[in-house]
Amino acid sequence: MNTREIKTIVKEKYGQIALQNTTDPGATSCCNSSSDCCGVDYTVFSENYDTLDGYNKDADFGLGCGIPTEYARIEPDHHVLDLGSGAGNDCFVARALVGETGKVTGLDFTEEMIAKATLNKQKTGFQNVDFILGDIEEMPFSSDQFDVVISNCVLNLVPDKNKAFAEIHRVLKPGGHFCVSDVVLKGDLPEKLRTDAEMYAGCVSGAMQMNDYLEVIHQTGFQNVQVHKQRKIEIPLKILQSYLNPGELQDFLTEETGIFSITVSAEK
Repeated sequence: MNTREIKTIVKEKYGQIALQNTTDPGATSCCNSSSDCCGVDYTVFSENYDTLDGYNKDADFGLGCGIPTEYARIEPDHHVLDLGSGAGNDCFVARALVGETGKVTGLDFTEEMIAKATLNKQKTGFQNVDFILGDIEEMPFSSDQFDVVISNCVLNLVPDKNKAFAEIHRVLKPGGHFCVSDVVLKGDLPEKLRTDAEMYAGCVSGAMQMNDYLEVIHQTGFQNVQVHKQRKIEIPLKILQSYLNPGELQDFLTEETGIFSITVSAEK
């Protein structure tokens, strides 16, 4: 698939997720719940936010693969940018850390997600959280604007990772830093898992090899790159069986092949 096709698939899929459980009687969606949208279980990567200050259940669709704010060193007065902010989950957690004197901006290129996040914001009454429609590869922000950039299981969906990290570098203030949770690979995944459009939107096929992912960060000019956390994602057997024949499934389960969630930070 080319870049336009990839972005169209991702936008449509996450638009469908945003419409699930909507209160708008005119909206339609093939999604029955946050854990099963059109046959794909998106929550296999997610972590539990229940005990975090600022957690907003309405904004949590279980689409993350870590908790980037855990290692983001967010402080009061910081201006934080969340890339692929979805319904606003990480933005509201970041808002609890920056307080009333800081600011949080969420960027997402799915109109339905922006609408959902804006509705969730209105319920909170926060005046220092904004949600902006835009593309991570071409962010609608001036340079040297943010203290911290976070993202949760989104950058792997961006077709051009070099552009994404170059844009992160551009919009960060000198001395600023990012902390992102993302999905990476170790070893070679069967081709069917890498190319299928449903699995792409489920955070698998767009993922890079872990070493290549970290090399992109280094090449962009970031310093002090640290992997704070990594865990192997256990894909449910029923999902693997949908894409692999018995022989391929046995190879996948026994070889040193895996899908991992990592949380990584670096400084500008």
